[in-house]
Amino acid sequence: MINAPAAINVHINVFEGPMDLLLHLIKKDNLDVCDINIAEITKQYLDYLNVMKELNLEVAGEFLVMASTLMQIKAKTLLPSQAPTSENEGPDPAKELIAKLVEYQKYKEASAYLNQKLEENKDKFYRSAPIFDSGEKVVNVQMFDLLAAVKRAFERLDERKRIELLKIEEFPIEVKMQKVVDMLKDRTWVLLDDIFVGETKKRGIITCFMALLELIKIKKLLARQDEKEGQIRIYLNPENKDKDFKTLMHGSDEDGKSENL
Repeated sequence: MINAPAAINVHINVFEGPMDLLLHLIKKDNLDVCDINIAEITKQYLDYLNVMKELNLEVAGEFLVMASTLMQIKAKTLLPSQAPTSENEGPDPAKELIAKLVEYQKYKEASAYLNQKLEENKDKFYRSAPIFDSGEKVVNVQMFDLLAAVKRAFERLDERKRIELLKIEEFPIEVKMQKVVDMLKDRTWVLLDDIFVGETKKRGIITCFMALLELIKIKKLLARQDEKEGQIRIYLNPENKDKDFKTLMHGSDEDGKSENL
């Protein structure tokens, strides 16, 4: 009898909250915060929560509270319209949510601008305006961008291969880590989506994702975007290009200095 592999639990400290996820979904569809389709946003939001569940990611309670709020708003919009019984019906949850999103977006954009200026100017002194190579223009990658690639990989699976009840296969994370590293042997970078090509089982996709997170955590790989909302590219970290990832893993464990994504 083959025992099922133990579930891999990932704990990410720097993980965006539910408001970030909603803004991510709105921007992805080029929508205006004040003109969103609650029903569609709710569906997409729940889809992302399902992906997190598949990946055994620790989902904070605030994500579930937001899911409940969205479903409440959606249910209210589907009910037949009724004339208000009184002027003191209470606040409209949809309007409240949109107002919070607008306010949160302002602070988010201001924070991003300040962080960009900090990165551009810290510890740098120029006599004249510097000229950067295009490869130095890096946009921070959000966790939701990584999850979106996993979601797309799930959607590409053949329906007949989604059900994995009859045969249990093991997918050692070290094997998938080696797969990703091998893809970069003769290439400068690979697209994030390409990492999941050839995987025919959800467990394989999940393990590839875990392998990618581990390789980024031990600083063997870098994830970069050349432009905001652009495709994510995976590079070998120049600092550890020639180091075996197994050595980096053991070194991180011994020193206790592993950094979260």
